[in-house]
Formats: sequence, C-alpha cells, structure tokens
Amino acid sequence: MQTVVADDPHDPTQITLVQQHLAAEVERFRRGDFSDPARIHGTEMPGLATLRAHGGRITIEYEAIPDGARATYATDDAELRDALHHWFDAQVSDHGPHATR
Repeated sequence: MQTVVADDPHDPTQITLVQQHLAAEVERFRRGDFSDPARIHGTEMPGLATLRAHGGRITIEYEAIPDGARATYATDDAELRDALHHWFDAQVSDHGPHATR
C-alpha cells in the first residue's frame, strides 16, 4: 500500500493535486509505465526493472482519502512483491513522510 498525503491536510487544492497525481500514476503503472518515478529517482531505482516487466501480474487499485490518496498493489508473484518493497523503500528514502504514513 502506498499512501500519499498533502502537506496541509486542510488545503483542498493541495489534496486535489495529490489525488490527481496518484490517480494518473496508477493508470500508467497498470500499463508498466514507471517512467515518472524513473525520471525523478533514476533509471537504476531498486525494483524498477522488474516492475516495468510486470505484464499485468500486479493489480493496482486507486483510492482517494480525505487528505490525499492511496494505491494498493497486489500480486502472488514473490519476485514482483520483493520488487515492490524495494521500490517503496527507495521512494520513502527520497520523499520521506510524503510517501508513506
């Protein structure tokens, strides 16, 4: 699960921007397009190569929450599950509290 929240949970504009961004990312991720995280974090980001090749073996659901948005990832493939964890860890390392809660 990946939760992204607005810096100010009382700022509707910021919350909307977070929700729009994560919704767009989820649509790309479902297609194996992880170009945005690669652009931000580098093409050698842990787990990225495996995720790009997931071929629909990851189910990704989007949910708007009161102060941001959440993406839930599910797979029975152990290699993909490990790649997701490495990828999340890299994002949290770069983004800190903005990337998780």
